[in-house]
Amino acid sequence: MAELRHSSSLGSRASSSPMKRDDDSSPLVPDSRPFDDDGGGGRHSSSRDRDRPLWSQLHSLWPPHFSDDPRVAPHGSRIAIFLLLVVALVGLISIFSIVRHLNAPYLCRKDGIVLHCPRVKEPTSLWENPYSATTSWKPCAERLDGGISNVPPENETNGYIFIHAEGGLNQQRIAVLYLLYQFLNLNEKTQLVGIFGWMSLIIHASTASICNAVAVAKILNATLILPVLKQDQIWKDQTKFKDIFDVDHFIDYLKDDVRIVRDIPKWFTDKSELFTSIRRTVKNIPKYAPAQFYIDNVLPRIKEKKIMALKPFVDRLGYDNVPPEINRLRCRVNYHALKFLPEIEEMSNSLASRMRNRTGSQNPYMALHLRFEKGMVGLSFCDFVGTREEKAKMAEYRQKEWPRRYKNGSHLWQLALQKRKEGRCPLEPGEVAVILRAMGYPKETQIYVASGQVYGGQNRLAPLRNMFPNLVTKEELATKEELDGFRKHVTSLAALDFLVCLKSDVFVMTHGGNFAKLIIGARRYMGHRLKSIKPDKGLMSKSFGDPYMGWATFVEDVVVIHQTRTGLPEETFPNYDIWENPLTPCMCRA
Repeated sequence: MAELRHSSSLGSRASSSPMKRDDDSSPLVPDSRPFDDDGGGGRHSSSRDRDRPLWSQLHSLWPPHFSDDPRVAPHGSRIAIFLLLVVALVGLISIFSIVRHLNAPYLCRKDGIVLHCPRVKEPTSLWENPYSATTSWKPCAERLDGGISNVPPENETNGYIFIHAEGGLNQQRIAVLYLLYQFLNLNEKTQLVGIFGWMSLIIHASTASICNAVAVAKILNATLILPVLKQDQIWKDQTKFKDIFDVDHFIDYLKDDVRIVRDIPKWFTDKSELFTSIRRTVKNIPKYAPAQFYIDNVLPRIKEKKIMALKPFVDRLGYDNVPPEINRLRCRVNYHALKFLPEIEEMSNSLASRMRNRTGSQNPYMALHLRFEKGMVGLSFCDFVGTREEKAKMAEYRQKEWPRRYKNGSHLWQLALQKRKEGRCPLEPGEVAVILRAMGYPKETQIYVASGQVYGGQNRLAPLRNMFPNLVTKEELATKEELDGFRKHVTSLAALDFLVCLKSDVFVMTHGGNFAKLIIGARRYMGHRLKSIKPDKGLMSKSFGDPYMGWATFVEDVVVIHQTRTGLPEETFPNYDIWENPLTPCMCRA
C-alpha cells in the first residue's frame, strides 16, 4: 500500500516537471507540424490532406520500395503481404490471450508461505468475498442424475469390508480417536482438552473414516458394511451411525458408486470375530497408503476370507497417489452423501436464525472457533501471559501429563519462542479481539462461540467480551429443554456447533485443527463466497511483540496480511488436505 502511494505521488510530480513541459520543443524530437517554405503552408497542407483519400495518405507514408515503380512492385507486394500476415497473426494471438485472461478462473497461488491472489476492483467487504473472485469455480462432485451404475450385484463383488469409524463425529468422518488417546497419553479425565475439544475431534474423525471407507470399497470393488462408530470410553457415548446421519440418504446417494449394506451378512454367524480375530483383520496399513497398496495387499485377503475388518483406519488412504475419481468420490461422500438427521438440521437452522435476529432485525453473524482450553494450551507448550501462580500450575500440569516432552523444563522457553514465531501457538482471546477490531468488525458484531471451557476462565475471556459483548453459545441461544434431546449423544451437540459455524456469514478459526479444516473446506466447496478467516499467527506474533508499533500501522498490517486469507480459491499442492481445500478434483471451472 505504501509502495502504491509512493508511485502515485511520483507520477503526479512527473507530469508537471520541466522536462515534461519542454518535450514539445526538444531539438531531439522532429517537429510533427507540416510546413512549407513560405511559412504559411501548414494550414494549406492540412486542408489538402483532409481532402485526400485515406489510402493515398497511407501510401505517401510508405518507404520508397513500396512505390508504384514496376521494377520494385512485385518485391514490395510480397513484403507488404508478409507484414500484413504477421500483423494479423500477432492480433489473433493478442485477442486469444486477452479472451483467455478474461475467462481464466480466479486462483490464488502460493510462493512459500505467501499467498498471491489476482486483483479485484470490487471494494472490500467485511462479510463476504468479492463476487468476481468467487464465480470461477463450481462444485462438481455431486451425483449425476440418470448416470449409469457400474456397481455389480452384492454376490458378485470381491467381498465385504468392515471398519470401526473410530473417534468422534468429525474424525470418524476422516480419522480415529483411539490413536489420539495414545498420542496424547490420555487417562480418563486428567488430560481432557475440554468437552468441545473432543467434540470437534469427534466431528472430523467420523467424516474422514467414512469417506475413506467408501473410497477403499470402490478401489477394491467390495461391498461396504455400514461403519460402526467406535464407542467413546471417556464420555460413555453410545452414538450409532443412524443417531447422527441419514442412513437411507447415505446408501441411496452412493448406490451408483459403491454397494453398501446396513449390517454384517446373516451367513457370517460369528460376528464377534470381526472385532477380535486377527485372522479377520487387516493391520499395519501405512498412513496415506496409495490405491495400489490396497490392490496388492488387501484385495487378496478379501477374496480369500470374503469378509475382512480394516483396523486402524486413521488417514490410511493418500490424496496424491489415488486416481482423481477416487478423490472426487470422497468429496461426494463428504459434501453430499453424509447428511445429518432432520432434527439436527432443523435445530441448527433455528440457532442460525436466532443469531441473525438477535437485534430484532436481520444481521450477519460471525462464528468463532475458539481453541484455548487447558489441554490445548498445555499440549502446545507455548508461553502465555499470566501470573506466576498460573505459570507454575501449568508447568506442573505439563510435567505430569507429558513427562517425556517436559523433561526438566529448561528447554521449554526457547521452544515456546520458536513455536510462536512459526505461528504454532493458539491465539489468546484478547489477541483474537484485537485482530478482529483491526479488520474493521464493530463492537456490535454478533459472534457465535464454539468453544470448550477457556483456560483462565472469565478473566482470560474478558478482553474479547469487552470489545465484542455480543458473544453467545448454543446454551444461551436455546433453552435447556430444546438441548436435552441432543445431550444423550455428545456427537449431536458437536453436529449443532458444526452446522451453525458452517452457516455463518464469517467463520474465524484461532488455531489449527480438523474441526476448522472441515468447515473451511465445506464453505469453499459451497462457492468461496463465504468468508473463512485463517489468521496468520506467525506474522501476528511479530506485530504483537513490537512495542513501538502504532495502531494505524498495526491495522494496515492486519488488513494487508489477511486480505488473501479468507477462503478464496487457492491452488492445491503435493500432499494437500482435500478436507480443507477441495478445489481439485472436487471443483471445476465455472
